[in-house]
Amino acid sequence: MEDDFEFADHPPPSFQNMGNVVKDVEAKGFNPGLIVLLVVGGLVLTFLIGNYVLYLYAQKTLPPKKKKPISKKKMKRERLKQGVSAPGE
Repeated sequence: MEDDFEFADHPPPSFQNMGNVVKDVEAKGFNPGLIVLLVVGGLVLTFLIGNYVLYLYAQKTLPPKKKKPISKKKMKRERLKQGVSAPGE
């Protein structure tokens, strides 16, 4: 193969405009999209951690949940299943 390249002294046409792009990126600083992503991500993370902390606090301090009262009809049915006769029968 021949070692003499067509673009030996200058870059190919597709890369001629790339020099300006590299210089412009250094001077701009942070990407605004990245800042928005970090702020929104931070808020979501804070929300989730706060909810978890509140959940743990509620588990320790709140009394246990009260059970629903059982109706007399259901109590009678349960006693019959267990073989104990209901009073008054």
